Amino acid sequence: MTSSDLLKQVEFIKEIDKLKYIQRKTKLLNSDRPENDAEHSWHLAMMAIVLAAHSNQPIDLLKVVKMVLIHDVVEIDAGDTFIYDTQKNHTNTDEELLAAQRIFGILPEAQAQELILIWKEFEEGITAEAKFARSMDRFEPLLQNTSNNGGTWTEFNVPYQKVYDKKKVIKEGAETVWDYAESLIEDSVKKGILKKS
Repeated sequence: MTSSDLLKQVEFIKEIDKLKYIQRKTKLLNSDRPENDAEHSWHLAMMAIVLAAHSNQPIDLLKVVKMVLIHDVVEIDAGDTFIYDTQKNHTNTDEELLAAQRIFGILPEAQAQELILIWKEFEEGITAEAKFARSMDRFEPLLQNTSNNGGTWTEFNVPYQKVYDKKKVIKEGAETVWDYAESLIEDSVKKGILKKS
């Protein structure tokens, strides 16, 4: 690594500080304060470390941690799209790819390419690591909404089936986590904070 590489790396570190300002719709557990993307990414990294043994397949945990830490960096440019948004598709990958190329492109070439590939792998959701990382990404807001009396489900009148369909991705990466998540969804229906139509 050269001093030029270091300057690029520091510039990247400064750029990703903007992630702290990207507000998500979900609120912190037992709180009315919105979570930001940096908090979300940190929480997913900790969840991945703690819950790694629940992965359906053997995983490279460091790769999963990298995935969950960088998966939302693109939102610095593309913004956060609410998973239950009815106007904008949550999988706005073209816009996000441009953001990934710009932001990760600040880094020295080899690092930029590594992170872009890891980001793409997460988005495609095919590998064991991507499936597990995506499970964590879907599980965390479920925990938040169930701790907040329905949270964004109630606030945006999200129906049961839409929640169920978005959350069942958890099963692809961690069946035992999905069993627990599914029970939380069903308990939410019983408590009246999630409505079946």
